[in-house]
Formats: sequence, structure tokens, C-alpha cells
Amino acid sequence: MPTLNDLVEALLPGFPSLNQEEQKVSVQVHRLLAQGHPLTHQDVADNLQIPLERIDSMLNSWWGIHYDDHNRIVAYWGLSLEPTRHRFEVNGQILYTWCAWDTLFLSEILQESVRVTSRCRSTNSSISLALNPNSVEKVSPKDTCISFLTPETVKVKESVVNYFCHYVNFFESPEIGLVWTKKHTGTFLLSVDDAYALGRNINAAQYWDVLDKPWSS
Repeated sequence: MPTLNDLVEALLPGFPSLNQEEQKVSVQVHRLLAQGHPLTHQDVADNLQIPLERIDSMLNSWWGIHYDDHNRIVAYWGLSLEPTRHRFEVNGQILYTWCAWDTLFLSEILQESVRVTSRCRSTNSSISLALNPNSVEKVSPKDTCISFLTPETVKVKESVVNYFCHYVNFFESPEIGLVWTKKHTGTFLLSVDDAYALGRNINAAQYWDVLDKPWSS
């Protein structure tokens, strides 16, 4: 199994490389979407008081964004208004995430406490977590773990959901998870604590200049 540092180095090329202004925009898209409504580029521009043409240039060049039929953002880098198996509650808003790992790193980006309800990929048993921006507060069952894989950057840019998220799932125990990973080449298990630490490392590398700032609307 790769080390935490190995995973950070493998994952980072799959994320856009962001300057200070782009970091600010990316974080705020997450935070605006967490309010539970689809977003237009104009919404983002107005909120941050950045010219629309600059917002268009940024968002149109990034992958990992899903739009509805009205060209509004409905999912952005793991956070989604569209239902998935991973329910993600923020300030009373019910949202969803693309994969199990998303539930662990988004709380820090949003700077909000969150509650997660999901299902074991193999048994369909309920799994729940509570997180704040700085820690995992509760995990049930206590032995919950996450399947993971080292992604191929080219494929992630083509479809992060198909080539990464489908392989990143919760399991109620390592014993159950191992049965699944043995059937899926390239996958391995991480504890919730290790997956959370990995998310913190990616956040720090991705949003090194703005993550500790509120940027509230």
C-alpha cells in the first residue's frame, strides 16, 4: 500500500493548479453550493466581486464541475446537489458527495461542521460520521474504513466519478472491505483517520493561501 506522501503526490496532479485568486474562487464555489442551490457563473462573480469574464475563464478551464440544463453548477469537486449514496448535511442543508473520501475533506473547505450518512458498499449497513473543520468527531461503526486507489491523472480529468469515485467507498469493517478490494485490482483500504489526514494534506497543498480565510457572502 502506498504511503500518505505517495498518495499526496499521486493525487495532486488530478486537481487544477490554482493561483491565489483561483483558490479563492474554488473555495467559494464550494461554500456557495453548500447553501443548497444551483450556481451560475454570474452568482460566483457577484459574490466575489470578480469580473464575469475572469470567472468564466477559470471555471470553463477546470474539470470536476457538473452543470444542469440551465448551465448552473450542481456539483463541484465532490460536493453535489444531485443524490448519491453519501448524504452530507451542512447547516440543515442536505447535500451529497461523489465518494466516501469527499465527506472527509469538505468540512475543512467549508469551515462548517457536517454530518454524513452513507452505506457499506458490500453489506448496505448504515454508516455515519460527524466532523468539524479540524477533526473527525464520531464514526459508526467504529471500524469503518474506506477503499481507495492511486488514480491515473489523465483518466481523472476525463471523468473523476467514473475513474476514481466509483472505487472509493465506505466499508463497515476491514474484513468486509478486504473481500471487495481483492476483487478490484489496484484498490486498497485506508482507515478513516488516514483518509482524513490525506484530505487535510491535499487541502493544504491545493488551498495553501486562502483556506484559513472565511470569504463569506
